[in-house]
This record gives sequence, C-alpha cells and structure tokens, in this order.
Amino acid sequence: MSDKQDEPNKNSETTILLPPAKSGFLTRIRNYFLTGLVVAAPIGITIYITRWFIELVDYWFLPLLPEQYRPESYIPFSIPGTGLIIAFVVLTLLGAFTANFFGRAILSWGERLVNRMPVVRSIYSALKQIFETVISQSKTSFREAALIEYPRRGLYALVFITTSTKGEVNEKAPTDDRLVSVFLPTTPNPTSGFLLFVPKSDIIPLDMSIEEAAKLIISAGLVEPEYEKSGRKDLSAMAAERKKVTPSEDT
Repeated sequence: MSDKQDEPNKNSETTILLPPAKSGFLTRIRNYFLTGLVVAAPIGITIYITRWFIELVDYWFLPLLPEQYRPESYIPFSIPGTGLIIAFVVLTLLGAFTANFFGRAILSWGERLVNRMPVVRSIYSALKQIFETVISQSKTSFREAALIEYPRRGLYALVFITTSTKGEVNEKAPTDDRLVSVFLPTTPNPTSGFLLFVPKSDIIPLDMSIEEAAKLIISAGLVEPEYEKSGRKDLSAMAAERKKVTPSEDT
C-alpha cells in the first residue's frame, strides 16, 4: 500500500520538474540569440554603411579618372575606394588652387554669380556658413559634452557645447552671465534636437567624450561610459557648488 502511494509522488515530482527545465533551455536559446544579435548587428551595419559610402564616392569621382588608368583595366577586378583617393587628390588641388590670388578671383566671381540667383544663393550661403563655422572652430568647442537643467530645475539633459554665443542674441539676452550655445540632441536620433543659449554658470562639463555621449543618447541611457571617480567631482557636489555661487530664485 505504501509502495503504491510512493509511485504517484515520484511521477508528480517528475511532472513538476519538467517545465523549469524546458523553460531554462528556451531562455538560454533566447539569450544566445540576443547575444549573437548584439555582436553581429553593429558589425553588419558598420560594414554596410562603410560600403555604401565608398561606393557613393566611387560613383561620384571615379568617372574623373580616364578608363585606361583605372585599376580594373590592368587587373580582372575593381578596387573599392579608388574614388576616395581621387576625391582626396581633387579636393586638395582645389584648396591649393583657391588659396592663390587667381583662384580667389575666380571664386569671388562665381559667388557674385550665385548671389544673383534667388533660391540658389540662400542654399549656398547657408551651407557655406555652416562649413566655415565648423572648420574654423577649435576641436574642443565641438568635442565637449555637458549637463544642463532642462526642461526644468531638477531634471538634467545631456548637451553638446558648440561655441560661445555672439552677436545680437548675446547682447539682448537679459542676463549678466556669458551665454554659451549648446545643442540638445534627441533620443534615439542625435542628429535632431534643439539649439539652446545657456548661461555659462548653468553648464556642468562632463569628462566623457563626444562619442561616449552619443552612445549614451542613442541607447537611451543603456550604454554608459566608464567613469573613474578619483580626483573628480560628482554631479551632486558640482550642483551644490553652483547653487552657492548662483543666487536663489526666491531672492
């Protein structure tokens, strides 16, 4: 009698143990798949974008090279990236040409011609100003991440410092502090965002690089850069010091 009662218990124990074993196997398969996806996706997307860019530059600049001088005329296959070399040589020669007096005269004549075209002149002037500003600014101006309190006090947003604010915006802003132009990117697309003019005292500089800050934004905070606290002030200490220097809103 007792032996018969033990058999159902053994069967019931076996039935109870099966689902966790099956569940654990499926969990491991899912984790392996996600791990493979995390490893393969960045590599595959990087290769795809790099290949697309090289093919695009080759499509633009390779026709500038006569067919008899192209690598595929001597070997049975084409060499990707030949257009990049041609683009580098052409742009370098163009820069050298426009650096002398004759080149500047031709460029000035061409710009006067473009300025007579209503729509084209607006596009050209805007693009020229953007490229001149980006190239003329020092690297530190465009490679520094910081925190500001946005959209209200007590909430912090990650921004990229671009340059010191100049001109009418800086002169007419009702503040005695120097303004700094910052770019507030959106998540997960950091190419869109907001241009903000922030008092310098309200900006908290960060030690992370612009690449690390971009990863933090794109991943919505999941990919955090490594941070060594030794010799650095944490956020709470910096905020406390800033509040001591900046008068409170109540006063």
